Formats: sequence, structure tokens, C-alpha cells
Amino acid sequence: MTQNPILLVGLLLAGLIIGYFLRQYIAIKGRGGIEQKIKKQLDEAKAKSAELILEAQEKSVALIGESKKEERGRKTQLDRLEERLLNKEETLEKELQGIRAKENKLNDSLENIKNKEGELEGLQKQATEQIQKVANLSPEEAKDIIIQKARESYQKELSQSIQKLEKERRDEIEKRSLDIITTAIQRYSRSHVSEITTTIFPLGSEDLKGKIIGREGRNIKALERLTGVEFIIDEAPDYVVISSFDPMRREVARLSLEKLVKDGRIQPARIEEKVEEAKQEINKRIIEIGEESAFEVGIYDLPKEIIQLLGRLHFRTSYGQNVLVHSIEAAHIASMIASELGVNVDIAKKASLLHDIGKAIDHEVAGNHVELGQKILRKYGVSEDIVHAMEAHHEDYPFSTPESFIVAAADALSAARPGARRENLENYVKRLQELEKIAVGFEGVKNAYAISAGRELRIFVIPEKIDDFGAFQLAKNVASKIESELKYPGEIKVNVIREIKAVEYAK
Repeated sequence: MTQNPILLVGLLLAGLIIGYFLRQYIAIKGRGGIEQKIKKQLDEAKAKSAELILEAQEKSVALIGESKKEERGRKTQLDRLEERLLNKEETLEKELQGIRAKENKLNDSLENIKNKEGELEGLQKQATEQIQKVANLSPEEAKDIIIQKARESYQKELSQSIQKLEKERRDEIEKRSLDIITTAIQRYSRSHVSEITTTIFPLGSEDLKGKIIGREGRNIKALERLTGVEFIIDEAPDYVVISSFDPMRREVARLSLEKLVKDGRIQPARIEEKVEEAKQEINKRIIEIGEESAFEVGIYDLPKEIIQLLGRLHFRTSYGQNVLVHSIEAAHIASMIASELGVNVDIAKKASLLHDIGKAIDHEVAGNHVELGQKILRKYGVSEDIVHAMEAHHEDYPFSTPESFIVAAADALSAARPGARRENLENYVKRLQELEKIAVGFEGVKNAYAISAGRELRIFVIPEKIDDFGAFQLAKNVASKIESELKYPGEIKVNVIREIKAVEYAK
């Protein structure tokens, strides 16, 4: 019995000792695993940092290469610019030497005339004295006789000298004005692309054409109805041609189609939503375009309403030339001419930029663009000096200031550039506008769009005001008025569309 407790104590001690060593063994083994894990993570971190360093080195080498390439390109451009400046400086120096030579020649001619006048006075005095001695005349009588004889003797020679001086002066003025105009055009060289009546919209896939057309053509009909343009689908693969004489409508249609393709859900309800979004986006873009145009020519104090109208000119054309591009170019040319002539550069530049501002609303309000421009500028508090400078650019009003001559010259120079305008295109656009104007003039017409190069007039009516029978009668009346008032090739299809949409909400 006494041995059993001793044995139990011994076994207990032995168990404790074995447990202690076993725990130590497990701890050492676990620690080794953790150290290996930590070592492995450190190795991986070192490898990753080496990769990052290598990648950073490669990127830095590439950036250095690109910067060197850009530096070489800039150096080449600077060398070319320096060469052009040197050539222009040499040309101006030669012209200046020629002007100085002519000035010296004129001074010599004037000096000769003065010498002749002095000789004439001396001869007149001698003759007076001789006549007084011979005829015993009074000085006044002798003077009259001498003046009469001198006038008769030298009248022809003096007249020829005066005419010669006037001709030389006129030739010099014409040459100087030609130099100023040529220099202004060369300093502002801008490429010209005549505006056309179509916009190309690229498709990523041929399959999108089916979605755009929709079942039984409902999608394409909705797009044409809401945007007022014609979509030509099958003319070229992977492209949609947007046709309209109105650049604003084409841009709304292009932006709407871009949003629909990006969204992927093309259906009439979605089309209506995207067309409205496109119109709102265009209105914001118009203000941005107006601000960019004013900043480009260095004008910063125009009213917000003028800026907005200026942006609308981006979507107007005159004989195929973009009206805003034409106005910006005229402003630059006027600024350089005014600077050369020493007149007010700010007035000339602003008047040239705003000389066609009336075209932003001339399709909405009756009147020519000059009169509309006057009213717009005066309404928003633009200086009268600018109004007087712009109102004479078509010679409807007299040239009242030196700046008005410059504005007219800048307008003519910009419009007369080769390739800047197309007269046939302008006549075509006017004919389409007249078509739409005739249709909109009838009561109950909501919208009217001339499409298919003017061979079709699509009219949308208000269903509450015109019934089905009235739609047929309207088509007949519009066709009759077109026949009586317009000249056109071929025939025009008048298509009246009456559409009813019923909407109700469950609450």
C-alpha cells in the first residue's frame, strides 16, 4: 500500500517530464515551420521587388526614349520655324529697302519741284522789273501779267508732274495694301473642308444593322421621325450613312445612334430617351464651342447669350463653308490688318467674329442676317462701335468707321479662299429649307423634314387637329403649293404621317 502512492507519484513525475520534453519538441518543430514560412515570404517579396525594379527600369528607359524623340521633333519644328522667320525677315527687309528707295525718289522729285518754283520766282521778279522799266507799269499790274504768262507757259508741265505724283502715290498705296493682305493671309493659313450633307457612322459589327432597323423597321422609323434625318443602312458594310442638309440634325442623330449602340438596347422607347439626351448634350456642347471660339481669337468679355449664339454657328453653313470657322478666320485676318494699319484691333476683331451672328437665328426669325445681327448685338449691350463695324460687311449700310472697311475685307478674303465655298450646295440647301417652310406653314403640322436629297417631304401632324381624311387633304394641299411656288427637278413625294400614342399610369 505504501509502494502504490510512491509508484503513482513516480509515474506522475515521469509523465510530467515526458510531457515537458514532448511540448518542447513540438514548439521547436513549430518554430522551424514558421521560420521557413517567413523565409519563403521574404524570398517571394525579394523576387517581386526585383521584378518591380526591373519593370520600373524598363519603363524609365522607354520614357527617356520617348522624351528624346519628342525633343528631337520639337527641335526640328523650332529649326523650321526659325528658318521661316529668317526668310520672312529677309523678304521684309528687301521690301523695306524698296520702299525707302521709292521714298528717296519721291523726295528728290519734290526737291526738284521746289527748285523749279524758286527759279520761277526769280524769273518772275526779273521780268517784273524789266516790264516796270519798259512799260512803266505798277507792280501789281506787272505781277498779274507775269503770273498769266507763267501759268500759260508751265501749266501743262505742272499738270503732268502732279498727275505723275498722284499715279506713283496710288501705285504705292495699292502695293502696300496688297502686301498687308498677303501677309495677313499667309500668317493665318487654315485648311478648308466644305461641309457636305451626310455623316458616316461606323459600326463595330454587321449584326448591329438588324438591331438598328428593328422588327418591321420600327426602330429606324422611330429614329428618322425623332431626328428628322434619313438613315441609309445598306449602302456600305459596317457603316450607316446619316443624310440631312441640317448639320444640327445630323449631329443629334449621330450622337443618339452612338448612345444606343453603346447601350445595346435599341427599341422605340429607348430611342426616344436617347434622342432627348443627345439634344440636351448638344445644347451644352454649343456653349462650350462658343467659349472655345472666343478664346481662340482672344476675346473674353462677350455676354453669355452671344457665346451661345456663336456656338450655334458651328452647325450652320454658308455655301458649304462652316460659318463659325469662317467667322474665326475673318477675326484673325481683321486683327492682323488692323494692327498693320494702326486702327482699333479689338473692335475690328470682335466685329469680324460677330459679323454673321444673325445667321444663328435667321432660319427661325424673319429678316436678313445683318439686320438680325444688329438687333442681337444691341439687345445684349454690345458696343455701338462694333455694331457699326459689322453692319457694312455686305455694303447694306455705309462704311462709317475704318474698322468697317477692315471687317468687309476680312469677310471677303475668308469667303474667297479657293475651295472654301460651294455655290451649288447652298442653292440645294435653300431649296430644301423652302420645302420644309411650305409644309410647316399649314395648320396642324408638328414637324416637317426634307429627305432623300429633296425627293421626299415627310410631314408629322398633330393627331388631335388633323384626322385621317385631313391627312390626305393636307398632302394634296402641300403638293399643290410646292408645284406653284418652287422650281425643282423630277418629282417630290409628300408623305403625311399621323401617329397616335396612348399613355396611362397605374397607381
